[in-house]
Amino acid sequence: MRKLGLNLLIIIVYCFPFVYFAMDKDFNNGSMIGYLMMIVITSLIAFLGKWSNNIIAIVIGNIASAFVSYYFISNLSGEGGWDGTFFKPLGPTGSFIFFSMLNLIPQFLAMKLANKFKKKV
Repeated sequence: MRKLGLNLLIIIVYCFPFVYFAMDKDFNNGSMIGYLMMIVITSLIAFLGKWSNNIIAIVIGNIASAFVSYYFISNLSGEGGWDGTFFKPLGPTGSFIFFSMLNLIPQFLAMKLANKFKKKV
């Protein structure tokens, strides 16, 4: 029961649209703080998930976060929203894919670090 609760917690936290939030902060404020928060928070969640053997929750959570982010980004990629001139040369959708894939790298590193901590304990 405890593992199910932790799985649900990881998935629920991952359901936040991290990539959309980061891109929105960049677009509206010109700030990179959204990208930093995305990297730190998702890496911590990945560390916790790997340390507690909840790999499936990490995968499902990343997919859920990508779907939610894509939903919001696709709604803003038209008239009056992100018109493609800000996120050059990839545009909003291409940048979404790029940042989503790039965000996996620190998560994999955090999972490797969790393995090292787990072996020491």
